[in-house]
Amino acid sequence: MCKKRCGWAENSFEAYEKYHDEEWGVPVHDDKTHFEFLILEGAQAGLSWSTIIKKREGYRQAFADFDVEKVAKFSEEKIQELIQYEGIVRNKLKIRSAVTNARCFLEIQKEFGSFDNYIWGFVNHKVIVGHWKSMSEVPATTAESDALSKDLKKRGFKFVGSTIIYAHMQATGLVNDHSIDCFRYTELLK
Repeated sequence: MCKKRCGWAENSFEAYEKYHDEEWGVPVHDDKTHFEFLILEGAQAGLSWSTIIKKREGYRQAFADFDVEKVAKFSEEKIQELIQYEGIVRNKLKIRSAVTNARCFLEIQKEFGSFDNYIWGFVNHKVIVGHWKSMSEVPATTAESDALSKDLKKRGFKFVGSTIIYAHMQATGLVNDHSIDCFRYTELLK
């Protein structure tokens, strides 16, 4: 019998279904993964998530396997290389923002001990569980994503609008927005 998935992941390509089934909505407490999703969500702005999933390996190669300390040290020469690299979205502003965000990310780690401590504070260190019958009910932003976005911008981050940040919160499990009929919804409640 087929598993029922959220509407956005049904009848999709294998990597997309795998992402839905194994990653989306799973609570993340690893700074490297948070950094990865900040880069990927920022790159996705104005594009489809499926485009980013298809280029994910290219992002791993281009951004030093999401090693925040290495990315924070990227030179102008490295940025120019990345603008020519076909394995990622070659948007100058998005590439520059990834380097800027790496530097800001390190500052948050210094201040809070980890980015994880910082970000989970915006949801009182508990997963927010949605109760959506269909994906059309899922909000694009929330008060929590608004507050987090505002604070990140204040700290110098780029490409961190509330919609992008809410997508980050969904991806990293601060929010469980699987539809209630999706097999992952109840699995993640456990």
